[in-house]
Amino acid sequence: MLIGCIADDLTGATDLAVTLAREGLSVTQVNGVPEPALAVPASDAVVVALKSRTNHAEEAVAWSLAALDWLRARDAERIYFKYCSTFDSTPRGNIGPVADALLEKLGADFTVATPAYPRNARTVYLGHLFVGDQLLSDSGMRDHPLTPMTDANLLRVLAAQTRGRVGLVPYADVEAGAEVVRARCAALRADGVRHAILDATSDAHLVAAGEACLDLALATGGAGLGMGLARALAARGRARPGAGAALPRLDTPVAVLSGSCSTATLAQIEAVRDDYPCFQLDPLQLADGPAHIEAALTWAGSRLGSTPILVAASAPPESVARVHAALGQARAAVLVEAAFRRLARDLAARGVRRFVVAGGETAGAVVEALGVKALAIGPEIAPGVPWTAAVGGEPYLLALKSGNFGGPDFFRRAVERLP
Repeated sequence: MLIGCIADDLTGATDLAVTLAREGLSVTQVNGVPEPALAVPASDAVVVALKSRTNHAEEAVAWSLAALDWLRARDAERIYFKYCSTFDSTPRGNIGPVADALLEKLGADFTVATPAYPRNARTVYLGHLFVGDQLLSDSGMRDHPLTPMTDANLLRVLAAQTRGRVGLVPYADVEAGAEVVRARCAALRADGVRHAILDATSDAHLVAAGEACLDLALATGGAGLGMGLARALAARGRARPGAGAALPRLDTPVAVLSGSCSTATLAQIEAVRDDYPCFQLDPLQLADGPAHIEAALTWAGSRLGSTPILVAASAPPESVARVHAALGQARAAVLVEAAFRRLARDLAARGVRRFVVAGGETAGAVVEALGVKALAIGPEIAPGVPWTAAVGGEPYLLALKSGNFGGPDFFRRAVERLP
């Protein structure tokens, strides 16, 4: 195994998996902490998709170390810890604590970190993360219900989460190429820096970083640095050609399930509201008892057909704030995830085998409810979002979208590009 990958949520895992496949690596995705005896096809890369982004740091660390043990038992040459291109975390973690734990278990003392992904308009300059032309702290991520990002300075954000020192590989160094990046990393490491934020505003920067960091025991970042590592492997003749599995054709109704409250997802819902039957889940009504979810199940069952149906808990920031004030953030999240698990199981029982899911937490809940243990990576719908197929067990086609990904027409594009 050329790269063993640990992703902190499911949609982020598929983002990385399709990126590696696009670069010529054979890829298998495993959902959840793998059972020791789980067998997967021989692959250049295996991506373990955890649901650890918003859990307690101790739990995220334990799951990540279990995934590391499983990958090392299968002779992974290097480890990649993948997180969101908007560096989603809280002041306590979980990016820093997980990276520290992985370094310690690997016996290493230095790693790099960059969420940059220019293909999706995520760039890092002088240690500051930009979403398009906005600082992260000025983007819609400032209102994220679980991981509000109010500081764009990644050195400051990561320093608050880690026991080690944090340094910077600045723009001028990545612009100069791989050898300068390698030298800068060596100098930072010699000075006692444990985590180095990498600037990157173009794919060329990530390619240089990938070559410079390929021999590290651990690298961390978004799908962009994964691309750089894959290209470095290809340049050394290690990657085999061929990308994207041939997925089965399943002629069943399509269900769109959306728990993301991102600005991008809200626009995607508005784009299909007049064409798809839509049901709005209300966490306050979910808290009152089973009547609301029963109504959603009845509604969905009566509308399955040739037109996709949409069930959404997505809401604008002011509505989310009212829900959190009434229920608390944690209880609201538990109620919504439980509702989507119930919906996924019920829809599957009614014959639905094609799902489009928006939001990392929602995707994790749906995949868990369907019992999908591994995914084959198929054609890309939008940057970082492929169609995937369940490996083993019941056949499912799943498009698992990070909340911020895709243009306004994403849901329509997903249906149009079904195998």
